[in-house]
Amino acid sequence: MRNVLSIAGSDPSGGAGIQADLKTFAARGAYGMAAITALTAQNTQGVCGVHSVPAEFVAQQIAAVFADVRVDAVKIGMIANGEIADAVAEALRDRSISVVLDPVMIAKGGASLLAQKAVLVLVRHLLPKATLITPNLPEAAALLGESEAADRATMQAQAQKLLGLGAQAVLLKGGHLPGEDSPDVLVYGADTIWLEGKRIHTANTHGTGCSLSSAIAAELAKGLSVADAVVVAKAWLSGAINGADQLEVGTGHGPVHHFHALWPA
Repeated sequence: MRNVLSIAGSDPSGGAGIQADLKTFAARGAYGMAAITALTAQNTQGVCGVHSVPAEFVAQQIAAVFADVRVDAVKIGMIANGEIADAVAEALRDRSISVVLDPVMIAKGGASLLAQKAVLVLVRHLLPKATLITPNLPEAAALLGESEAADRATMQAQAQKLLGLGAQAVLLKGGHLPGEDSPDVLVYGADTIWLEGKRIHTANTHGTGCSLSSAIAAELAKGLSVADAVVVAKAWLSGAINGADQLEVGTGHGPVHHFHALWPA
């Protein structure tokens, strides 16, 4: 059994953040742990409050886990501010471990989840530690200070630019592109892989980014390569989105069905 640590914010409605990460680790056959960076007040309709955890206590949570438990991979989600970003970077500084960074910046309902001044800290101190980063199109644009990509050529160009900032690999998610296709592009080293996918028509997509990055972290912890981990995680997430309408959670953007392969329909 592999052990995976999520460093992220809490979602009391259970669809995203730490709660989604722990469900994902369990669904993928890994043991999940969590260091909480922020408490949020949110539900399927949106975020109405954020309370950041003091940076030194975030660091203390991470140190406590590493002092006692073998950690096979780390997933980093919502960071909230620059002080926490610095604390997380320092906590991971001398550790040789797979790190999946999901630069959570904007909630599904449009609320900002990362202070603007923290973006530079994230780029300078956390992004270079990442085995893989998994931004969506708005997040990639914010990290680069550019307009959001609206076509594949711009997507690939922005993924290459993000790779140049220090991450070992970039998975740029194309779910915000118009049309029926929802392609992602994975760039690492000199390689570029397009992962094709048809858009799944459902309102229940809350926590998809959290869940995908956590699934990738779980597969990296098992020893898969980055490319193989991404393929396996994407296939699992597609099933979770397809099964989302079996759940009855909230009246807005509902969660995906993390246990679609384990629970009876």
